[in-house]
Amino acid sequence: MANLTLRDVRKRYGDIQVMHGVDLDIVDGEFVVFVGPSGCGKSTLLRMIAGLEEISDGTVSIGDKVVNDIAASKRGVAMVFQTYALYPHMTVYKNMAFGLKQAKTDPAEIDKRVRGAAEILQITDYLDRSPRNLSGGQRQRVAIGRAIVRDPEVFLFDEPLSNLDAALRVQTRLEIARLHERLKTTMIYVTHDQVEAMTLADKIVVLRDGLIEQVGSPIELYERPANAFVAQFIGSPKMNFFIADDLSPTGKTRLGRDIAANIQVGFRPEHLTMTDTENAIVEGKLELVENLGEYALVHLITASNVEFIAKTEKPPAAPKGSTIGFGIKPELMHFFDKNSGERL
Repeated sequence: MANLTLRDVRKRYGDIQVMHGVDLDIVDGEFVVFVGPSGCGKSTLLRMIAGLEEISDGTVSIGDKVVNDIAASKRGVAMVFQTYALYPHMTVYKNMAFGLKQAKTDPAEIDKRVRGAAEILQITDYLDRSPRNLSGGQRQRVAIGRAIVRDPEVFLFDEPLSNLDAALRVQTRLEIARLHERLKTTMIYVTHDQVEAMTLADKIVVLRDGLIEQVGSPIELYERPANAFVAQFIGSPKMNFFIADDLSPTGKTRLGRDIAANIQVGFRPEHLTMTDTENAIVEGKLELVENLGEYALVHLITASNVEFIAKTEKPPAAPKGSTIGFGIKPELMHFFDKNSGERL
């Protein structure tokens, strides 16, 4: 296991720069999730750590060793890809043992490591099967097992659940969380799914356009997002944003009449509660209700034509087209500069 340090890490493809000076400290044993929209640079950054992409500028250190010029196979990392990349003509056992065999590891040690990893991942009964006889979730566990047997200092996961169906994603996510709890190894996990990020991470790194927007624990990012981008990316459904003119007369009064036009007010859908229009901070015409059983997503539109969502325990009794008022506790409001997006 090892600390991981990135200092002013940059990546260029010709004249196009895609990573713009990333600084990051990952503590030994942490589970860190890189999250962000497609094209933000999260997989590129992971591949630079792995040694699969050349670093244009800056340094990557594992432990106390700068690894910029060290081959991927010598960095002490193991990577699990989005695709399983298993050899179809080999059994599960041989797939997991292949890397160790290539490294000329003692056969007895290979057997010990393969069977140990298989036990951790509960795939011992599949060791003699070929990959084509496994489900998608089982194949991904084999791919993870192939990484475990290398006994790496750092595990790297590049969207490992994206090819699985919804039920398998939940199951495999739990298995990865249990794996980290058991191995206590540094893990870096790339995903565009903020639910995976929130449930797995000790620390989340939010990326956009090759830059880090915010680093913090899941609850820190949820409760105190550094800017409007993080506020909308973390949380499902995403945060609602309004300017003063979008709010009800009561809302404008409660927030103060000096609220400037360049200030955005953010309300999370789950923090809005239905109330009468006299006490409402925001009002909206009911457009649609998604009744999901344990809660309802209520879609509304303000008089100034701004759409927003409220997450309620029960669907509203009011008919479609009715105006519904919502209140919120002052401490649950978020304020951002409309131009820069920075938190105020």
